[in-house]
Amino acid sequence: MHEIEIILGLFVLVAALSFVAARLSVPYPIILVLGGLGVSFIPGLPSLSLDPSYVFVLFLPPILFQAALQTSWRDFRANVRPIGLLAIGLVLFTTLLTAAIAHMFLGMSWSAGFVLGAIISPPDAVAATAIMQRLRIPKRIVTILEGESLVNDATALVAFSFATAAVVHGSTMLEFAAPKFIAVAAGGVAIGLLAGVVIAWVRPRLRDEGVESIVSLMTPYAAYLPAEWCHVSGVLAVVACGMFLSRKLPTIVDSRTRLRLYHVWDTIIFLLNALVFMLIGLQLPGIMKNIDVPMTRLIGYGVLVSVTAIAARMLWVFLATYLPRLIFPFIRRRDPVPVFGHVFLVAWTGMRGIVSLAAALSLPLTVASGSPFPHRDMIAFLAFSVILATLVVQGFTLGPLIRFLKLRVDHTEDREEALARYESAHAALARLEALVVIDDIDRSLVDHVRVPYDERIASLTRERGVVIRKDLPADARKIADLRREAMAAERRMLIKLRDDGAIADDVLRRVQEDLDLEESKWRD
Repeated sequence: MHEIEIILGLFVLVAALSFVAARLSVPYPIILVLGGLGVSFIPGLPSLSLDPSYVFVLFLPPILFQAALQTSWRDFRANVRPIGLLAIGLVLFTTLLTAAIAHMFLGMSWSAGFVLGAIISPPDAVAATAIMQRLRIPKRIVTILEGESLVNDATALVAFSFATAAVVHGSTMLEFAAPKFIAVAAGGVAIGLLAGVVIAWVRPRLRDEGVESIVSLMTPYAAYLPAEWCHVSGVLAVVACGMFLSRKLPTIVDSRTRLRLYHVWDTIIFLLNALVFMLIGLQLPGIMKNIDVPMTRLIGYGVLVSVTAIAARMLWVFLATYLPRLIFPFIRRRDPVPVFGHVFLVAWTGMRGIVSLAAALSLPLTVASGSPFPHRDMIAFLAFSVILATLVVQGFTLGPLIRFLKLRVDHTEDREEALARYESAHAALARLEALVVIDDIDRSLVDHVRVPYDERIASLTRERGVVIRKDLPADARKIADLRREAMAAERRMLIKLRDDGAIADDVLRRVQEDLDLEESKWRD
């Protein structure tokens, strides 16, 4: 069986697993990790592996870029303290604790332990937010978890690169990392912002959907590769570029291209996630064969490291929540102590996912001297064990836990979305009235275009007595032009509300997508 046939077969399996996940209403990463485990038990299936040096380049830039694009800057900035404590403090704490456990109980060197700790330290918010959005938990919890997932990937992968380099070159972690960490991080952010500025200048000038799609797909690599060439953090470059462009895309990309790219990016990210889970399944038999440890002890190691990762998060979240407020009264006044249920939910939500898998697959085969990378197969097995344990145990218990905690339903996003739709409708009506005066547009045409806006305002304000004219237009082309003018006014109002902090970026994207779909009906 050739490699291309294996990959095509994996995609068929992914489609089947996704169907099962949808029917069971289970987030697809949980089913995929079980599917990857199942693949490892298929007898006679050949081993398939990628060159480790290609894994980061192929998988991580688009995954991190899309996550950055979907980040709400307003909400991120409002919760920067808890996000920072989780995304930086918790990642480093988990890395250190895991390294100590691996050194004391698994016989790993400190450097190899740091590699393992950096791999398993960043939780993935995909499964968690899929569950939480269905159960409508408080918006702030989702914001913190998604913001943590974005920044902790950067923190963990920077630590991973330093720890891996320390093993490869035989230096100590501190000796290798400390002098360069700030320069590497700052350089990555600078190159990412520069790439974002260039892309933001190029995109509006392309005027070709196909070319724009290619540029969009290449953007994460335009940030990642130059940063790597300059020996700074490509991960931070991708995150910085994505967050910069997330603010610019509503004004530099037209509706047709946005609609196309929404689906393209969703499909690509899903396939990348699925392919990595399947690849680790194909490699597990070879990994297990190369580990000279009895199976019972190996499973015990997996349980030990998984419990360490879960316990580290539980301990850190409670300490980081209550201790600063106890020591610093100004924090307690500005940000009162949250409800216990909120704290426990954040502490329990620590499922690992695609980033940890990709990092494990990217480990070099050898060190600088040419000898095998120490404990490489053990590290890959333990990483998969932690992902399996956290996704299955925490993933399947997260829904019942939320229901048990009886968290109050959060209507913040509903209110912001209603505000966005209400204000954008008024902006559209104001533009239509201006066109009547400026361009001497026939009033009957304007009244026809007003219909959906009057209906929207009536629905939002619950005023059922609004009189709406439904006479048919005499000139369809003028109607389409008026409708596009009105929708342009809506978009300007949405961006103004976003820039003023009245609505979050994800609310803007949701309402804008509805506008894009509506505009597609009025194209020539």
